[in-house]
Amino acid sequence: MTGVALAEELLLLAYDDTTGKATMPRISLDLGMAAAVLVELALAGRIAYADGSLTVVDPTPTGEPFSDDVLGRIAADTPHTPASWVQRLRHGLRDRILADLCRQGVVRDVDETELGFIHVHRYPVVDTSVEAETRQRLAEALTGAAAPDERTAALATLVVVLRMESALGVSGEAAADARRRLTEIATGAGFSGEVSTDNSVVRPSVGLVVAALARAVDQALGPRR
Repeated sequence: MTGVALAEELLLLAYDDTTGKATMPRISLDLGMAAAVLVELALAGRIAYADGSLTVVDPTPTGEPFSDDVLGRIAADTPHTPASWVQRLRHGLRDRILADLCRQGVVRDVDETELGFIHVHRYPVVDTSVEAETRQRLAEALTGAAAPDERTAALATLVVVLRMESALGVSGEAAADARRRLTEIATGAGFSGEVSTDNSVVRPSVGLVVAALARAVDQALGPRR
């Protein structure tokens, strides 16, 4: 695995570049982080979805510490459903990913004190190039300027499942349009469960994992408001 992790891309989209604060509910973001790491492992050919559970098909380390930690946990445990794994993994994962982004110099940790004793951390962006590349890929996918690859289609699926359309800088009717297009991308990739994996533009093994995780996160978040 090379480049920026999917969870890191998702996290950068979810945090305001200037204030360094999350722009979405923490429970949603934490579930998204867990799902993104699992999707990353599927993209790397390390896990698969079979008989209702996520299983390890290749225990070889990926080179990314938090992904390899999750890979090791899945390999050492009994089979669990995607819904179970996103709940098991969500605690503390966001802090680890933020720390990694700080180490890379993409964001910085601003430690502030409120009311004289409450520590609040903000993470304003330092290197805008990483998020800019992510947003460009999503924009091209949304406008149809470029057919999304597996990774971008998976990211688009997570964005729509987590109700993150506003993170794309749109609101009102534009947000509704973005949601429709993101859903179309997910469906076309076979990530919504509405298209046969045989007809998907991505590997069936990846499609099964992403579709299962998308359903798990959507159910955990409840109905859209």
